[in-house]
Amino acid sequence: MPRTPRLGPAGRRLLDRIASRRARIGVIGLGYVGLPLAVEFARAGFHVVGFEIDAKRAATLNRGVSYIQDVPTKEVRALVRSGHLRASLDFREIKSMDVLDIAVPTPLRKTKDPDVSYIVAAVNEIVPRMKRGQLVILESTTYPGTTDELLLPMLSAGGYAVGKDFFLAFSPERVDPGNIHYQTHNIPKVVGGVTPHCTKAASLLYGSVVDRVVPVTSTRVSEMVKLLENTFRSVNIGLVNEMALLCDKMKIDVWEVIDAAATKPFGFMPFYPGPGLGGHCIPIDPFYLSWKARQAGFEARFIELAGVVNGSMPHHVAKRVGEALNAARKPLRGSKVLILGVSYKADIDDVRESPSLDIMETLTGDGVQIAFADPHVASIRFQGGTLRGKKLTPSVLRQADCVVIATAHRAFDYKMISKHARLIVDARNALKGRRTRGVYKL
Repeated sequence: MPRTPRLGPAGRRLLDRIASRRARIGVIGLGYVGLPLAVEFARAGFHVVGFEIDAKRAATLNRGVSYIQDVPTKEVRALVRSGHLRASLDFREIKSMDVLDIAVPTPLRKTKDPDVSYIVAAVNEIVPRMKRGQLVILESTTYPGTTDELLLPMLSAGGYAVGKDFFLAFSPERVDPGNIHYQTHNIPKVVGGVTPHCTKAASLLYGSVVDRVVPVTSTRVSEMVKLLENTFRSVNIGLVNEMALLCDKMKIDVWEVIDAAATKPFGFMPFYPGPGLGGHCIPIDPFYLSWKARQAGFEARFIELAGVVNGSMPHHVAKRVGEALNAARKPLRGSKVLILGVSYKADIDDVRESPSLDIMETLTGDGVQIAFADPHVASIRFQGGTLRGKKLTPSVLRQADCVVIATAHRAFDYKMISKHARLIVDARNALKGRRTRGVYKL
């Protein structure tokens, strides 16, 4: 096995600056991943610059105001005032950074292929401004091989040697919006570098802000870790969603089945059905994995089938609305349907990939008059316009021919909903034990 070459002057200087908190850290992309990370680095005493292309977002941060629900404005304001955190639209400042952490979106194209254009754009800003001793870390979720096959050639093109002149690693983000127990600092951080020195530098950096660092042997391993985590959830949710569809056909309460199965102290982990998957990770990451599998000549049938099942759930909910209205002798076309919750999960304001939007689109196509109420979302972009949410009151509930509980926010008054809604499709089992008449489950 070849020996790892000794760390040179540029690497020793980088490690010293990280250990002493003198390293200047640039975070490229200040969204749901980038801003919490930037705040953690600033809180640890580093001077952090968040690079943004959104002028409004940058100005908001520089006023000391947070636009991410999980990041308190009070903390942002203190870090901005102390000079430890600021946003910049000027990418020329990259050349003064010791560390560059890339946290940009990685969406899917309409063809379900990975769109890494945001990553490429970020690296294109770095390349002409690189200096010896910089550490570059990619956090954006992507397919195995991205760091080695895409970033490394771009960053090496100027003649710099990885592991000697610059350092490159991948560390998957593990953000869980709305989770009050696990946030950036206490979620273990997986780190894989292109070389051992790269892993060492990235591990030292993250070790200064998170409770536990988990080094792995390569960037490919760390890239696959993230995809396994979210594919695990996608497949298990797909299984339980299919079980819900089967139980519906057999007139069995799937929620009761799951609760009873969950009493087994080994060999079973409860997952729960719902109206579909949302957010930037779970609905998207399995497609990254299946796409890469096809590149390797492997067909990930199990993973793709779970995506098909999960993708069908919004249409199943819309179908349940039609069945409920039909049982009440009301036509689907022209009926008023109130959607409760448009964020993709409970107690957050993020509507990315929300299944509620798919339910609304389907019902609107069937001639339904749609309205929504969500304590965390004031308005949404819908069918080319802006749809504003309603305040949830007994009157609003009574005006609806059918109410769909699509997101089970804790702020909803379920006692009031149960009392005043005439007809309910409960896609989250939120009314468990409250009411049975006029309630339709998945």
